[in-house]
Amino acid sequence: MVMDEMGGSTVGLIQDAMPKSTETPTSYITSSVLTNYPLMSAVLAFALAQSFKFITTWYKERRWDLKQLIGSGGMPSSHSATVTALAVAVGLQEGFGGSLFATALILAFVVMYDATGVRLQAGRQAEVLNQIVCELPSEHPLAESRPLRELLGHTPTQVVAGALLGLGTATIMLFITGSGSLP
Repeated sequence: MVMDEMGGSTVGLIQDAMPKSTETPTSYITSSVLTNYPLMSAVLAFALAQSFKFITTWYKERRWDLKQLIGSGGMPSSHSATVTALAVAVGLQEGFGGSLFATALILAFVVMYDATGVRLQAGRQAEVLNQIVCELPSEHPLAESRPLRELLGHTPTQVVAGALLGLGTATIMLFITGSGSLP
């Protein structure tokens, strides 16, 4: 127990000096997350991109494919939409000259480069390998193996479409939330 010079306890004084909050830590975190303009812009851009894929699949194939809501690949690139919305929202909120925007922009470039490079090529290799496995004789040990996922990366058009979706989402969210400042 902490004592003051007079020999009395200071616990009550410390407790009285601390601010009293009516909010619980969980509600503070929830309200902080829900009012985080860059985060909400990125999450909404991701959700919109995945929803477009889901609806497009239904329109083309006349079937609901729930894998489209969480899967990678396809038009538009949800990865590109997400990181572009994040970078634009950070730039609009914090300014385009700061290190936070620079970090978000470099992250966006790396993700988009990876989507059109490594991941696209891995998907094309998976396509070739699946074709080879299909042509194996039935007695071959790999003949019954599960096919590899082929839709991994994105074409440049899909990445640009995702980036435009992210740009639009962050800009519209700016006007909805009133966050940030236009240059």
